[in-house]
Amino acid sequence: MFTDKKMTHRERFIAVMDYKPVDKVPNYEAGVWNQTKDRWIAEGLNQSDYRWDWFTGEDVLGLDPREFIDVNYGMIPGFEYEVIENNGIYEIYRDSGGILHKALIKGTSGGMRNSMDQYISFPVECQEDFTALKKRYTSGLGRYPVGWREMHLPRWKNRDHTLILGRNCSTAGFYWRCREWMGTENLSLAFFEEPELVHDMMEFIADFTIEVSKPILAETDIDYIMLSEDMSMKTGPLVSPNLYKEFIFPHMRRLTDFFKSNGVRYMMVDTDGNCEAIIPLLMDAGVDAIWPLERVADMDPIRIRKKFGKDLRLFGGVDKMKISKGRGEIDRHLAHLVPLIEEGGFIPTIDHVMSPEISYEDFLYYMKRKKDLLEGKF
Repeated sequence: MFTDKKMTHRERFIAVMDYKPVDKVPNYEAGVWNQTKDRWIAEGLNQSDYRWDWFTGEDVLGLDPREFIDVNYGMIPGFEYEVIENNGIYEIYRDSGGILHKALIKGTSGGMRNSMDQYISFPVECQEDFTALKKRYTSGLGRYPVGWREMHLPRWKNRDHTLILGRNCSTAGFYWRCREWMGTENLSLAFFEEPELVHDMMEFIADFTIEVSKPILAETDIDYIMLSEDMSMKTGPLVSPNLYKEFIFPHMRRLTDFFKSNGVRYMMVDTDGNCEAIIPLLMDAGVDAIWPLERVADMDPIRIRKKFGKDLRLFGGVDKMKISKGRGEIDRHLAHLVPLIEEGGFIPTIDHVMSPEISYEDFLYYMKRKKDLLEGKF
């Protein structure tokens, strides 16, 4: 699995994804809660040592750099942000996506809530709402980085780092975007009560994503795309395999075919929770990898690899809850992953972001021992 040949960041990424020898496995992480950051600062962290954008790398931690092309796949214009009520305990507000929230104020840090909001209403309740919403999703020059052809494209074509189309959570998938438009409960009902509306939304998502991606893909190849879905809960997917096959699969297949025929090397899907029941459909649609393999949802990467084989690469799989339990538990947990490191097609990361239960001392020890794991020295 390992070689003495020194590799670039991009060579390293491609090699591990293709099950070839690497000098070390890429070191990636997603980030921390703001509440975790507050704890670590109180425990002695010098916050100016960190950039806090771990997707793109963090020198002090030895994280491999990645570049995410900042394409705007969202609404233009968004809804006007509006605070409707604030009584010091909670606030009710409408966000730029048109969703009406009720949010607990206590424990908020840097704009990040300490608990999930209650969602009161969503922008799409009927076909007429969706027809109006489509006007916020049109192609145009404002969706791309300023001067990207002149300033960025030459560098993209001569890169030694991994290049991704779309920042984290910006390249929204089918279930993700429909959930944002309708809400989980309303969407669940709409599959049965308003199937034509759901079909319309799914087709539109594929068409829009393809259209907005075309200018970039016409000029450069891309190492991977991470399609954000979050379509699973702790015990299984939020959409059944039959519903996925009927409503989402044809458009997912079409989207994946477009990306791969236009210079995208790997297609990945981000979904928390347990998505095991729909993994066969994801693979049939051309998906190469899934992230983050949430361990509390029984997404053990060792078991998943045995069940689905090497055609499915694995990202994540490190139980964030284990990292808060001290050095012995960290060592035992990482040792469990050694066979996958040796086999390839696996990049371990925390199975979401660092939670406030993790001390700074335990985090630093995890990063030290993870470095040993990635270098084949565990």
